[in-house]
Amino acid sequence: MKILVCIGNVPDTTTKIRFNSEMKELETQGVQWVINPWDEFALTRALEIKENSGGKITKVTVLNVGNVSTEPTIRKALAMGADDAIRIDAEPKDSYFIAAQIADVAKKEQFDIIFCGIESSDFNSANVGGMLAEFLEMASVSAVSQCDFEGDKFILKRDIDGGKETINITAPFVAIVQKGICINPRIPAMRGIMMARTKPLNVVPGVEVETLIETDVYELPPPKAACKMIDEEDTDKLIDLLHNEAKVL
Repeated sequence: MKILVCIGNVPDTTTKIRFNSEMKELETQGVQWVINPWDEFALTRALEIKENSGGKITKVTVLNVGNVSTEPTIRKALAMGADDAIRIDAEPKDSYFIAAQIADVAKKEQFDIIFCGIESSDFNSANVGGMLAEFLEMASVSAVSQCDFEGDKFILKRDIDGGKETINITAPFVAIVQKGICINPRIPAMRGIMMARTKPLNVVPGVEVETLIETDVYELPPPKAACKMIDEEDTDKLIDLLHNEAKVL
């Protein structure tokens, strides 16, 4: 069996985000790019499942939709342990566009299991996994927080209101995973970093797909109010501010 892990190339959460003067495009200069955190969790768990499958799972492939600037992020995924990678050479315009691009490649490669992070840390749309499953006409399970492989079946656990739901499922399927799928993301070792340089990274052209969303303008959130320092002995003033100004009491 083969596993595909879809990975996004997103700004590090500590990066200061800037836009151009027209507030229509992200200024990429100085941005530190990383694997989308939820996708990094998914990749770590996929690698663990492969290693414990007794040879039943033969390959873990990572896939990204993006231009050549995303290749350092893809190489990090290879350094983590992925066997090979695919980069679809297209600008990721919206969730529908991305899902359609991934589906076009996945249909040709015939993957048995596809892992997607539940959302991306930049746009937080949480749409790609569900759309991808529809394009491929595959079963999908969302909000997966645990995935185990036993025999020929996968046992998935997902968070629901008031508890967890356990699902037994056979391949093929799409798993849309969230935090909890693994304890900690895998950190590439030096040997993995060296091996990543020679692992296959296949670049394929994107297909023509209609985009459904167009961004008119970005708007920054209002600046935070200045911090007020209250003497630790002046509890009356603190209570007054919390009650009359902050209105939290």
